[in-house]
Amino acid sequence: MLLPICAIVLGLALLVWSADRFVDGASSTARHFGMPALLIGMVIVGFGTSAPEIVVSILASAQGNGGIAIGNAFGSNIANVALILGVAAILAPIVVESKILKLELPILAVVTFLGAGAVLDGVVTRLEGVILLIGFAGFLGWSIRTGLKAKKDALEEEVEAELEEHKMPLRISILWLIFGLVLMVVSSRMLVWGAVEVATAFGVSDMIIGLTIVAIGTSLPELASAIIAVRKGEHDLALGNVIGSNMFNTLAVVGLSGVIAPIQVGQEAFWRDGLVMIGLTVSLFLFGYGFRGRQGRIDRIEGAVLLMGFVGYTGYLVTTAFPH
Repeated sequence: MLLPICAIVLGLALLVWSADRFVDGASSTARHFGMPALLIGMVIVGFGTSAPEIVVSILASAQGNGGIAIGNAFGSNIANVALILGVAAILAPIVVESKILKLELPILAVVTFLGAGAVLDGVVTRLEGVILLIGFAGFLGWSIRTGLKAKKDALEEEVEAELEEHKMPLRISILWLIFGLVLMVVSSRMLVWGAVEVATAFGVSDMIIGLTIVAIGTSLPELASAIIAVRKGEHDLALGNVIGSNMFNTLAVVGLSGVIAPIQVGQEAFWRDGLVMIGLTVSLFLFGYGFRGRQGRIDRIEGAVLLMGFVGYTGYLVTTAFPH
């Protein structure tokens, strides 16, 4: 048991570190090739922050542990909204000024319903995986078109500031990009192996392990980024990372996992985890969009509610998985 636990701890640590290097390298490389800052923030950063979930879920699904793949995607989405934005909003209320993010919020709500619906019957089929990937391609196309055309958005200004702060030569950028990706694959294999061994030893489903240990671990890069961003006053960047990550998790992670192999997850994946994910996403839309003249924002009280919801949900998972 000691070896699998060490594999999980070391795998998560390396995964978080390598994902951060990968995002920095990818963003800097894209900047060197003339990609607009807004497009980098919408696509490159969104993909980079979801890279741990993508790599872990692909490996898990390919090895026949689809529960980890789906649990990782759904659990990361739940952690992104309830844990990450909850903590960030408690530190500093998050004010939404970006028009692009306000356009993405209703899209995320639709995507979340679509992703949760894929597990309604307790199985993610290849057809459902293909549908999600088609949706992912559509979202990418829309993001690229918007990122190239939109000008002077608040998100663009914050991404531009981050790129200037982490400027690096092209050679170093490519090195971090490649090294970060390779190390993510290696650390993901360690993490998946350790998670499967722990789940088997304790007699719990790999879905529960994916929803808790793996999901929280792969969400750590977003948590660190959000805390740093809100302390700098870059509220739209913190929210944009979460929205982008959840888009990629739902469409790309679940889609790729389903295409690799049909996944049996049980109907609790919808009635327990899917409904929580939907509820949190709708709450995020209501808080962040702004209605009747109210500016979109997540204040400290709303952040505390989100965080308490995450603690309650995670506690329920643990107590039901380990009744004794």
